[in-house]
Parts: sequence; structure tokens; C-alpha cells
Amino acid sequence: MALPRLDVGDEHGRRVVPLDKDPFTIGRRIGSDLHLTNGDVSRVHAEITAADGGFRLCDRGSRHGTFVNGEAVTEHRLVHGDRVRLGHGDGTEFVFLTEEDGPGAAAAERAAVGEMHQVAVLLEGLRALSSGKVLDDVLAMVVDSAISVSRAERGFIMLAGDDDRLEFKLGRSRDQVTLPGDTFQTSRKIPEEVFRAGKARIETDLLDGDLADQHVGTVALGIRNVLCVPLRLVRYVESTEAAADDKRIGVLYLDSRTKGDLLSPETGATLAALAAEAAVAIDNARLYRAAVEKARLDQEMATAAQIQQALLPTRSRTGRFFDAVAEMLPCRSIGGDFFEYIDLPDGRFGFALGDVSGKGPPAALLGALTQGSLAAQTAVASGPADALTRLNTALVRRAIEGRFVTLFHAQLDPDGTLTFCNGGHNPPFLVDGRGAVRRLEAGGMPMGLFDGLPFAEESVTMEPGDFLVLFSDGVSEALDPDGNEFEDARILESIAGAPAREAPAQMEHLLASVKRFTAGAPQNDDVTVLVVAYRGRPSESEA
Repeated sequence: MALPRLDVGDEHGRRVVPLDKDPFTIGRRIGSDLHLTNGDVSRVHAEITAADGGFRLCDRGSRHGTFVNGEAVTEHRLVHGDRVRLGHGDGTEFVFLTEEDGPGAAAAERAAVGEMHQVAVLLEGLRALSSGKVLDDVLAMVVDSAISVSRAERGFIMLAGDDDRLEFKLGRSRDQVTLPGDTFQTSRKIPEEVFRAGKARIETDLLDGDLADQHVGTVALGIRNVLCVPLRLVRYVESTEAAADDKRIGVLYLDSRTKGDLLSPETGATLAALAAEAAVAIDNARLYRAAVEKARLDQEMATAAQIQQALLPTRSRTGRFFDAVAEMLPCRSIGGDFFEYIDLPDGRFGFALGDVSGKGPPAALLGALTQGSLAAQTAVASGPADALTRLNTALVRRAIEGRFVTLFHAQLDPDGTLTFCNGGHNPPFLVDGRGAVRRLEAGGMPMGLFDGLPFAEESVTMEPGDFLVLFSDGVSEALDPDGNEFEDARILESIAGAPAREAPAQMEHLLASVKRFTAGAPQNDDVTVLVVAYRGRPSESEA
């Protein structure tokens, strides 16, 4: 029967040591039956004793622990093929062998055990990657699995940005600890060459030849052995006629002061498989993060839309001498159009419709600012022109570059007098009882561009049954599927063809006409309509 033995691998290489003593001591202390010099090994680390017809491994209170087949132990009954690691260090391992060996069998056993270990680590890593969604977690899983396979001391991942430049993402130690900082103290030459070429690179010793001169910073850290593999994302296609999409997304970089298993053929093959799956997992995590970010933004936009709708007045308003109804339909979740109702202290009814240049959140914010400022300026202004003059000055002083506001503001007196000022907005249609139409244009330029602009106002008299149709350019410029605009002529057709002259009927008919015209074609602007109908002077009892 063959003598039990240990197939030992450390920084001094591989050797077979027979178990010819009982107990058999292992440690850094000179005189140990197996003398090891690695710093992770304690002076009296462990011993192997004969017991119950077999052999038992006992940890002797070592500082960094004893591990059998990857599991920490204090006592363990050894069986043929058990792989023992002392401490957390690289290269301090041995395989317990008892069975009869032919020539070269020890090396074969060692390779088989090492390969089984790496397959186990690979399978565990792939299971972890398949469950990972958060990018940082996936990157950590990739590096930890790679370090476990190769027994490297450090591992780093660099991913390509939009400009295909490598960006440092994560560094980990063999203790599964994230290394501090946003870079790593090694030469970028190797990872950049691997990324450009798309081929793995192994450096067996950076002190060989002229490598030391090329990697001075790396050598200064004591790093001698490097393995760097590309992360290739391959998307396969269904048709044999189409080419598969093969894209490099980054590199996985491993290094060590000692060789360990970093340079073994088994490690290279295992890491190639791990890198391929890691690229897919990283890409999926990126897509997942983008989807989560989009969902978050969508939720924020939905909340913003709710706030914007809450800032608008109620859709309809009925007074003693008027009816008003409005609707704002943003082309996105939030828009730059707004409308406002203002009850003046002297009994007049003020109203406005505005349109901020641009779309989305910036336009919505400026719209909310303008809406609130208009109400404040109207309370102290002498009339619509004075209110717009004050509002223009306030907007100019805020110096919002590239933004302006068009606004129509009017005040309706109980006797039917309508005083208005048009600040660069689409002129509304005033429709009298005979169906005659007048455009209300008096006013000035859009607001927010230049200070000191003159604004004029004009007064007209409305009779009972007259109504005013205000709209944003999202109505007149609405597009059908062929790219034709709705235009003012169709607004007049809608006014004439509405089933009634009342404000709600006019607004709903105009919006329905726009919807039929666009036929589902995507729109580029918000659609807002405001209709105000004059009912006549209130009676003495109403007054």
C-alpha cells in the first residue's frame, strides 16, 4: 500500500511530501515536518494524526484558519483527494493522497482536483450572475468568482464608455473586500492592449526582458504575474445569413505576487467561460439599471404632471355674468401651456392663456412661475397691459436664457366690457351673436426677451351670447398623418359647426375636431383651449 502523502504547492513550487511521522506537524516554525514560509501560515498551524484507521487534520489555533475543499475546519477526517488550504494566502495548498499511483499520477490527480475546484467555482459564479440585477453587485460577483478560480490577489474590472475608452469600475481583494479609490495602481498598458486586440494576455513575470521598464509602477508594488481577459458580448442571431453581434465591453484584470493557479491552462479556460457569461450579465445589469432609471423618471414625470394639473384652476368656472371652460393636453406628460382664472376685487373676471417656448419640465417650470406671477401682478396692476408689462420685467430680470412666454390676458366687466392685452400669442376669435368673428391682436411682443417693451390694451363690448375662443399654437399647428396643419380655418369651421354656442360645447367640439384631424399622429406641441361666454349683465338681485 502506498504511503499517504501530501502533494504540496506554494511559492516554492510543487513537491510531494510523505506522511512519515505521527503526528505530522505543519507550520512556519523551523523543525515542522512540513515547513512553510508563507505569511498567512502560523508558526504551529496544523497537524495530521493517524486515527481510527485513517488520518485526521486538526487546526492548532492558527491565525488565518484551515480550509478543506473551501470550507473552514478545526478538525476533519481526510479522504483521498481532499484539497487543503492554509490561511487566506495564495499558493499555500496541498492535496491529501492515499491511493496507489502510477507514473505521473500525482500530477494528473492534482490537475483533476484543480479542474474540479475551478468548475465548482465557475458554476457557483454563474448561478450568482444569473440572479444579479444591480450592476455593482454583478461586477463584484464577477471579480470575486475570477479571484476564486485563479487564486489571484487582486481583481479589477474596467468597462468601455460611450467613447470606447476604458473606465475603472471596481477593484476587489481575495477577501472579497472592495478596494478603495476610483482607480488601481497598475499600468493601463496591458488592459488597453487586451481591449483593443480582443485577446487574453498572460504575463508570467513582469521582471522578464523589457517588461519591467514598461510596467514600473506595477513592479514596484511587487506584482509579477498578470492575467487579463476581454469581456466580449456576443448576441447570436436566428438567421444564418446575418452576422452575430460581437462587441467588447471591457476587460477583467487579475494579478498576483506569486503564480499560484493564475497561469495554469485550467484557469485560462475557466476564466474564458466566466468572462463570456460575465459580459452578458453586465450588459443585462446595465439594461436593468436603465429600465429602473426610466421607471423612476417616468414616476417623477407622472408626479410632476399631477402637480402641474393641481396648479391649474378647475376646468370650468361659472360666474354671475359668464361661463368659462378650459382644457390643457400636454404632448408629453407635462407641458408648457397653462391657463388661469382670476377673480378681481371689483367684480371683474380675469382670465389668461399662455404658452412657454420649449417643452417638457423646463417649460412646465417656467409656466408655473409665469402663472403665479401673473396672478400677483394682476392684483396690483391697473389693467391687462400694465400686468403684462410688470410680468415681462420680472421674467427678464430672471434671465432665463432662450426662454420666452406668449400670453393673452383679458378682464371681463359685468357690463360686457372686455379689456385685453395680447403678448405675442395667437389672436383669439371673438364671435358675436350673428356669427361674425373678430381677432383680438392688440398688445405687444412675447415676454421674457427684452425689458422696457411697450404693451397696449384694447376694450371691446361683448353682448349676451357672445363668446371668446382662446387657443395655443398646438391647436392651429396640430398635424395630420400626412404632415398638414390644422390651421385657423379649421378652428373657424369647428366654431361654426359646434352643436351649441355655450362654452363647454364649443371647447369639446374644437378638441374633438383636432383629434379627428390628427388621427393618432404624434404631436409636437401642447394643445390648450379656453372658451369664455358672456351671459349678460346680472340682475339687481344677482348683483
